[in-house]
Amino acid sequence: MSKELVVKTNRLNQAFQTLSLSELHIVQLAIVDARETGTGLSTDTPLRINALRYAEVFGTTRQNAYIRMKEAEETLFNRRFSFFDEHGKLVKSRWIQQVRYLDDEGAIEIVFTLAVVQGISKIDGVKEFFTQYLLSQTAQLNSVYSARIYELLIQWRSTGETPIFELDTFREQLGIGINEYQRMDHFKSRVLESAIKEINEKTDITIKYKQHKKGRTISGFSFTFKQKKSVANSTKNTEINLEERALKMTIAQRHFFANKLCRLPELGKYSQGTEGFDQFAVRIAEQLSDPVKLKEYLPYLEQVGFTA
Repeated sequence: MSKELVVKTNRLNQAFQTLSLSELHIVQLAIVDARETGTGLSTDTPLRINALRYAEVFGTTRQNAYIRMKEAEETLFNRRFSFFDEHGKLVKSRWIQQVRYLDDEGAIEIVFTLAVVQGISKIDGVKEFFTQYLLSQTAQLNSVYSARIYELLIQWRSTGETPIFELDTFREQLGIGINEYQRMDHFKSRVLESAIKEINEKTDITIKYKQHKKGRTISGFSFTFKQKKSVANSTKNTEINLEERALKMTIAQRHFFANKLCRLPELGKYSQGTEGFDQFAVRIAEQLSDPVKLKEYLPYLEQVGFTA
């Protein structure tokens, strides 16, 4: 599970949404599995999620996993979320349009709506517009608020500092109802500080927050965070090992991985003109022999199974 990436557009990541932890787990697994299996997401093809897979990722029994999945799907089917499109217009959507229960196989099949499919699989390759994180970093979190705050913050990983999250928007992004945690001391102690404590204990980052006021009233929060040293050192060592191994790749290995890389949506920015996958793969294979280009491809090589 350590290499499984959850990747979605910032627009979908920032959506106003109300999800339980089990519902969020379903969405995360769907994103990861669609990428890992190469199946992708569409509004026509169901995506299968197995209870055993859920159990392994989120640390429970297969029976309990299937119960959680069924309960989550029953509510997720009716959940709505909203976001602002590229023109600044408010769009409302559901998460899924169809669900099929395979009781005898301990699995479910779901079909996402168009807005979700576009927010997960229609990636145009511009990395800055996407949020990605390892599924393993949120798998052990027990609060959906912890998972959502992690998602919202990790979008700013490159700077380790977020802009101000306006309070009303922030509450909607966390799925907090208008009548929930109305008192600021309740919101801070039961949602914000509790989530930060869990994130700091169980994930790869440590967070601090700052509150902002308009007059005497708290109007929003901003966050700073940094990667834990042990994780940073481990990541650095992994990158060095990856680079050393990659430099020793045979011609056959370069072509093998190039054929996988050319199909990654994130690499669309490297494609030229109207070239097809085969032409793109040949060009990538050639670039993998160049140490400078190779270093640029290392994060993507990891995604397609190349390990240190």
